[in-house]
Amino acid sequence: MSGAGARTVAPGQLYRDLAPDMDGRDRRLRVTALEDDGRVLCTVEHDLGGTAGRTTRIQLKALASPRRYALLADHDALAADPRYTRLLTAMAAVHGPAATPRDYARAAFEALGLVAGQDAR
Repeated sequence: MSGAGARTVAPGQLYRDLAPDMDGRDRRLRVTALEDDGRVLCTVEHDLGGTAGRTTRIQLKALASPRRYALLADHDALAADPRYTRLLTAMAAVHGPAATPRDYARAAFEALGLVAGQDAR
């Protein structure tokens, strides 16, 4: 995607939805694929509104606009690591207004198959 004020959109990037109705929800979207029809397939990684774990399609032009979506993390090798997907799934399962840091830590510990004193690799 090019043009004045636009940026390149690529799989693996993480965006925050800046729409006024999303402000309190802190909705974050991970780009999973660029589609041939000018849309982008995204996974909702974080949303206090309860849609975490779902997929959505967004117009490429909209996602490329810094006024509509803030780029939080560019694509990298992290998203290619299968442990990353397991962690995201575990985080989405416990996510909610009542979730505590301990809930997230326990979910991560279990998702990675950690046993006290051992590394997940």
